[in-house]
Amino acid sequence: MQKFVLLYIGILLVLVMSSAHLGSAAAQEKGAAPKPAAAPVAAEPAKKVPLGFFEILFSGGPIGVIIMLALIGVSLTAAYLVFENMLSLRKGELIPAGLSDEVRDLVAAGQYPQAIKVCRDKPCFLSFVLMYGLNEADSGWSEVEKATEDALGEQSARLFRRVEFLSVVGNIAPMLGLLGTVTGMLMAFKVVADTEGTAGASALADGIYQALVTTVVGLIIAIPSLGAFAIFRNRVDQFVAEAAYAAQHALAPLKRGSIASKSPPVPPPPPPPRVAGGKI
Repeated sequence: MQKFVLLYIGILLVLVMSSAHLGSAAAQEKGAAPKPAAAPVAAEPAKKVPLGFFEILFSGGPIGVIIMLALIGVSLTAAYLVFENMLSLRKGELIPAGLSDEVRDLVAAGQYPQAIKVCRDKPCFLSFVLMYGLNEADSGWSEVEKATEDALGEQSARLFRRVEFLSVVGNIAPMLGLLGTVTGMLMAFKVVADTEGTAGASALADGIYQALVTTVVGLIIAIPSLGAFAIFRNRVDQFVAEAAYAAQHALAPLKRGSIASKSPPVPPPPPPPRVAGGKI
């Protein structure tokens, strides 16, 4: 996580320095422009140089730059969460192959401490669930089943909390973009108010398109984040169901042993035979 924060700060510094460099270069070009002659000939209207990528991103003034930097930070966070969930939400990481069968063989042989040791040596989603159940092996199947269900709920909630951050990012990014758009529109209309309505349509168009950049960036961040959230949420549901089945398969000998240990009720002895005269 520290490497991610340092990377984020470095990228922000590079972007700020590049935008400042572009602004200074544009100012130098304006300052180096030759002065017109005393009797100039009818000059052609100067063509407007199109803005570059970074100039468009950071063309919203100080408030727009701050909001854009916040959006860049949100986008880096979303990318980090996507890659982290892609690496962690894998079947081999959560439900290792062979673990359920190995624990089942040890439980069937009555070697509960060895089964718990196997789970501790292979920490994962399934091993934690099995350890919770095996710790209650001496209390009967009902306690084992309850402990297993509690462990499944706890571990699944932990996985869902990690995935839900993508939903938070997907909801925050459009709000930040909308904030940048609203502030940009306010500044554009302030120009109209300051000039008492003499500002041309081109000036208003520049301000409006600069304000809409933040909304576009926010939507570009939000749409993939929400899509990734839906995909990872479905994967978590699938893996939780598979882990529940694997845990039931591994702990099934405990259930059978609990049923077999219950001896059937002994029927009452038959009454003694009765003969005539009350004597046997």
